[in-house]
Amino acid sequence: MLYVKNVPSWERAARFVMGAGLGAVAVTQYGATPIGYAIGAMGVMAAMSGVLGFCPACALVGRKLRN
Repeated sequence: MLYVKNVPSWERAARFVMGAGLGAVAVTQYGATPIGYAIGAMGVMAAMSGVLGFCPACALVGRKLRN
């Protein structure tokens, strides 16, 4: 595996929901504008970190899962 999961399961669910919400806001409120694309990209990144269980920013600061 290329990465080690560093996001707990409760936070993974929250990130996925937040990402889906940001994507919905980007589409419904901003459409095809630069701010809409930016918000949509943030939503995709949040949702993907929830799906994969890995956050690159958390890895940079040394965050690890506690067992």
